[in-house]
Amino acid sequence: MVELKNVEVFYKDSGVDALRDVNIRINDGEFVFIVGDSGAGKSTLLKLLTNELLPTKGRVFVNGYNLSKLKKSKVPKFRRSIGMVFQDFRLIPDMTVFENVAFVLRITDKAKKYIRQRVPYVLNLVRLADRAKSYPSQLSGGERQRVGIARAFATDPGIIIADEPTGNIDPRLSYEIVELLLDINKCGTTVIMVTHEHDLVQYFGGRVINLKDGEIFFDGSIPMGGKSDEME
Repeated sequence: MVELKNVEVFYKDSGVDALRDVNIRINDGEFVFIVGDSGAGKSTLLKLLTNELLPTKGRVFVNGYNLSKLKKSKVPKFRRSIGMVFQDFRLIPDMTVFENVAFVLRITDKAKKYIRQRVPYVLNLVRLADRAKSYPSQLSGGERQRVGIARAFATDPGIIIADEPTGNIDPRLSYEIVELLLDINKCGTTVIMVTHEHDLVQYFGGRVINLKDGEIFFDGSIPMGGKSDEME
């Protein structure tokens, strides 16, 4: 579960009110699109959810943690409860696809037997079982992002946050990436996807949170294949 209560973020250095009186509740198992123009507050919201930033006012709860009161010693454990998918992939170039996914399991001290079972499972889920021995440089942009999704899901997190996951891939493949995230969501994982691609959001429909000038302009559902004026 994710909940923001009366959250405000004010950057003293720049004098910018990045978020103003934001209230959001995302229940376990939801799939939510976060949209908004540049400067709307999307990046600030993500920093709050990953505990990179504390709110100036209000409270933030993620996966049962009150982030305003989270001790530094508990931050690593909290962050392991979240899977991140990045726009720029962030794969380790000298590791194979298998090794990139296995790496996140090794650093959380998972048993070798578990890793040998889990990695093929998630690679099969993202349809990359035949690319396990390939290196990132041998993959297309879409394949690299599928590795990124597999890596995020490998630790079986409560939440996956996808930050502009279709930003660096062929537009034709953007739909495939969202479909993979929806498949993972069907496994019970909460998915929060930040995107500027309104056409993509309108195609799939579902819950959309639209930020404008640091405030929630719209929070509701739109039909699959439909269009909402609040998206503009």
